[in-house]
Amino acid sequence: MDKAGVGGKRIVIKAGTSILASGGGSFSPKNLARLGTEIIALARKKRQIVLVSSGAIALGMEVSGIPERPKKMASLQACAAIGQGKLMHAYEQFFAKRGVHTAQILLTRDGLEDRSRFLKARQTLEELLKMKTLPIVNENDTVATDEIAFGDNDILSVQVAHLIQADLLVILSDVDGFYLKDGSRVRQVVSEQEIDQELVKHLQDRRKVKTVGGMKAKLEAARVAMRLGVPLWLVNGHEEGIISRALHGKDVGTLFLPGPVSKNAREKWIAFSAKRQGTVQVDEGAFQALKSEKRSLLARGIVKVRGDFKRGDVVELEAGSGKVFGRGVVQYSSKELSQIAGKKSGEINAILGYKHRDEVIHRNDLVLWG
Repeated sequence: MDKAGVGGKRIVIKAGTSILASGGGSFSPKNLARLGTEIIALARKKRQIVLVSSGAIALGMEVSGIPERPKKMASLQACAAIGQGKLMHAYEQFFAKRGVHTAQILLTRDGLEDRSRFLKARQTLEELLKMKTLPIVNENDTVATDEIAFGDNDILSVQVAHLIQADLLVILSDVDGFYLKDGSRVRQVVSEQEIDQELVKHLQDRRKVKTVGGMKAKLEAARVAMRLGVPLWLVNGHEEGIISRALHGKDVGTLFLPGPVSKNAREKWIAFSAKRQGTVQVDEGAFQALKSEKRSLLARGIVKVRGDFKRGDVVELEAGSGKVFGRGVVQYSSKELSQIAGKKSGEINAILGYKHRDEVIHRNDLVLWG
């Protein structure tokens, strides 16, 4: 797959605070109009668009006369409460005049970690797209805590692309793509290994007073998007017509292309959205059997158990090196696993007095990477 082959019907567009701001950092109706005009043009070509938009906290800061992003969660939440309505009002004013109505979707991470709530959110977005509205998604900052916050809207945009099974995620940035320290632009990335082994060496983030995220967050978003099978295009959101140019195969930005992905919807949820409740470390033999032979995880391959989890929870799998290489749904609690770790399946009943099943994690409940 190359740039000319990327596109599709369903596209998530992520616009950060800086895309909607003027050079001085205040909210810019002109910049919103530039973004809105692109979205209208895409909609007229029968594209289904979901917009992930930051800006609520910055708008709240602006009207409250706060010059720098607050550090306290309560202050951030207050600014979000002030700014979110103003942000949506600005969007609705622009789009309604052009025959498109908007719908506000506010998400927190815990709302997607539960499988039932995840599916409800997917159904709502699907219905909104059928109604030809423009869903505008933001984090629900007014109720988010450190434990349930996404942290930045780059990761949230990947969650949304996952939710709607998007064909493409476009992240609008302040720069023309990912640049190496020698000033050259990376045009295409085709593997997670390229990110981990090469691109991270060239990170040169500069934090802004009203925003979070940065290039490090965008690389992390790209890594997860590739894992989920969603192409991610990082482009300069300040350029006129940039999304259209990208979709026409022009040489713009940096395109992160996923490799072959065969995971079903439930496996993708396990890999990305489900809350990780603990960690199971395995020995080298189990690691090779899981990776190379596509086996289930048995108790005898477990070295160490960390965390407090129950049967049916999602845990991370860790190799002896400490590298996390997958996730899975456990058939035993952390307390039970601590007792049977390293033991043969035939010994489980004698140790616990019962046995749920031979496999600690069945291969159908395993998602591996790296």
